[in-house]
Amino acid sequence: MLPEPSMPGSAADWLRHAYSDLTLATLTPSPRILLEQLCFHAQQAAEKALKAILIAYEIPVPRTHNLRTLFDLLPADLSIPPDILDAAGLSDYAVASRYPGTTEPVDEQELREAAEMAEAVVYWAEHVIHCRMQGAGLS
Repeated sequence: MLPEPSMPGSAADWLRHAYSDLTLATLTPSPRILLEQLCFHAQQAAEKALKAILIAYEIPVPRTHNLRTLFDLLPADLSIPPDILDAAGLSDYAVASRYPGTTEPVDEQELREAAEMAEAVVYWAEHVIHCRMQGAGLS
């Protein structure tokens, strides 16, 4: 179930979109769905979750799909767990699935790992945003 609709462009709205992409990334693969496409949605979930944090901290959101760039923009005092930082590797899926024939096919294990990384980032982002809103007296 998606979180409740919220103000367009808000951190909550970005998280809603992140959860939608996460749901797509965790679909049971069928022969007509390319695993690369599901990995793309894993990357998109992580990207939108990180952008939600930037919005919550009132940091301008760049038009980039590079998760490392987004991690670098997060506040310096925000403690980022190492497993969350590992998700920067999902950036490869942002472009690879758009250009058929340019990458190796993805197997189900790689898809599972991508979806697990994305899930960790989305849940972590939701926690960070919740704490931020409580600290700002906005809960």
